[in-house]
Amino acid sequence: MVPEKAISDFVSRLRAAAGANLESVILFGSAVAGDFHPEFSNVNLFCVIRDSSFAALQALAPTVKWWAAQKQPPPLFMTRDEIERSVDVFTIELIDIQQHHRVLFGEDVVQGLSIPANLHRVQVEYEVREKLALLRQHVLLASGDDSRMWELLLRSVSSFATLFRHALIALGHHAPIAKREAVQALSKQIGFDASAILQVLDVREKTSNRKDFDVTDVFSRYLAALEQVTAAVDKMLDSRTTGST
Repeated sequence: MVPEKAISDFVSRLRAAAGANLESVILFGSAVAGDFHPEFSNVNLFCVIRDSSFAALQALAPTVKWWAAQKQPPPLFMTRDEIERSVDVFTIELIDIQQHHRVLFGEDVVQGLSIPANLHRVQVEYEVREKLALLRQHVLLASGDDSRMWELLLRSVSSFATLFRHALIALGHHAPIAKREAVQALSKQIGFDASAILQVLDVREKTSNRKDFDVTDVFSRYLAALEQVTAAVDKMLDSRTTGST
């Protein structure tokens, strides 16, 4: 299901356009972790360049536009120095890349990075609270429209499952790669009802039909579960932070 030919074509085009400016191209995310879904997943690419000036970026623009025409998000471009200086602000992203990536060209520039655990905990707390607040905003706009509510559930569940995995990492527990297993593992640690989240994953993976569920009921339990997780994770991480000072 992963569009390997399109990925290979992109790398070839980028190498031709960038020349010596390109240091590395890394594939990360679900395309490597093994839970890629062609309808909902993106192909995530991380490109390391030596020169990030406006002129240098313009030389890459036609290749990135071609990639966008394949209905994929623009790759992330950074210099090696920026990567090393970003370990304190992009902890979740860099841990994800470290744990699940494939080098398509050049050096493996992320494997040896040292990411501060205390700053990872802070980002996990922030991301969980931010995404819950955004979900509340969007559900108000989607209210009364079953199709929009299902779209919101299906689009948000992947991000929350990723954050559940990082909550397990921050709490010092084993963090399964697969979304479903990560949700179930955190449910055991915290004791929340994960049924709505698992049902959304079932619909996302097409093992269940959304018509078999009342979206209002699913969303109610989904939101309640996320609120419980947010409160519990915040309390547990604060306790760990206080205990380590």
